[in-house]
Amino acid sequence: MTEILLTNAALLVAAMLAFWLVAAWISDVSFIDAIWGGGMAFLALTSWAQLAEPGPLATLIMVMTLLWGGRLALHLFLRWRRHGEDPRYARMLKKHRETGSYARGALMIVFGPQAVLLFITCLPAQLGIAASNAPAPITALACAGLALWLIGILFEWVGDWQLERFKADPANQGKVLDSGLWRYTRHPNYFGDACAWWGIWLAAASAGPVVALASLPGPLFLTFTLTRWSGKPLLEKGMAKTRPGYADYVARTSGFFPLPPRKEA
Repeated sequence: MTEILLTNAALLVAAMLAFWLVAAWISDVSFIDAIWGGGMAFLALTSWAQLAEPGPLATLIMVMTLLWGGRLALHLFLRWRRHGEDPRYARMLKKHRETGSYARGALMIVFGPQAVLLFITCLPAQLGIAASNAPAPITALACAGLALWLIGILFEWVGDWQLERFKADPANQGKVLDSGLWRYTRHPNYFGDACAWWGIWLAAASAGPVVALASLPGPLFLTFTLTRWSGKPLLEKGMAKTRPGYADYVARTSGFFPLPPRKEA
């Protein structure tokens, strides 16, 4: 298990350095969002490939992570190609760009920390796969994890699709999406992300209590960053400034867990 983690860490560092060189060359780090999901899919696949005889549980966890990460990576990469540099990263690296130290800032502020956080968040997939050499079976707990993962995938995929359709209509410029899944939660895609990774963690936990405890920081950190750090708080701060009706939407709509809309006073 330790050997698999060390190999994964080395591969991740090498990949991040390569992507950092690209970012320094084009002066844009925004594609790091696509690397977040794609990197986790990559670590799951490399973990699975290092097993002498992958068991059914290892294959299940690998497929769950690969589908989640591959879809997210493609979605965010295409979004970056359509819209260009993300304003968040432009603000983050503004001083470095002005002082000619963009490459150093990109490494220290974006790619270095992201590599560490990606590795930690992906611990359920890495440890769950590493501990599930044949003949590790798919247990009832793993099936519960798969069910939660499916709920998360549904919310994430449908939520992103509904948002893309909404933004594609010029008539919706400056408006707030409050229909479909967005009627019940302000962040169906973030809720879906959390469910997917708690589902992967449950599947990994079925490999044993050591794996369950060692991989727990992954979904805990992901949930924290989505709800309290760089996800929901940053997005809503910007939306409140650019969408006149956003305050009313916040007043009637759940911030994370899907709930019926609150009645207006």
